[in-house]
Amino acid sequence: MAVLIRERGDGDPDALYEWASAHDFLGREAEAIPLYREALAAGLSGERRPQAIIQLASSLRNVGDPAAAIDLLEEHAPHAVTGSASQAFLALALHDAGRTDEALRVALRALAPTLPLYSRAVAAYADELVTVRAE
Repeated sequence: MAVLIRERGDGDPDALYEWASAHDFLGREAEAIPLYREALAAGLSGERRPQAIIQLASSLRNVGDPAAAIDLLEEHAPHAVTGSASQAFLALALHDAGRTDEALRVALRALAPTLPLYSRAVAAYADELVTVRAE
């Protein structure tokens, strides 16, 4: 993989993303994080961009930085390629940060549109989690 990456040239965002993904796959998240960041800063676009954001957030969470993962994912809307995966990873990061009510709300709000029945009810109950806890 390293040979293929070098063929693409320094700073190639797609090559950096693939190299980060390889590190991530091997359980080397700490090494993947700066590569994901570099790929995004270099202008990674298309279908790889939303994947890189989710994978970077997941790696940050896995190395013990759920707050950074939350910051990335709170502004990341569902995408045609990744669906609501960003919401699933946001829920995990919120849980790790001790924000369990928010984590459950995010997960239920992402799940609700997929339910053939009870979609409206599940969404409403998810919204109530925040309202009830805030009182």
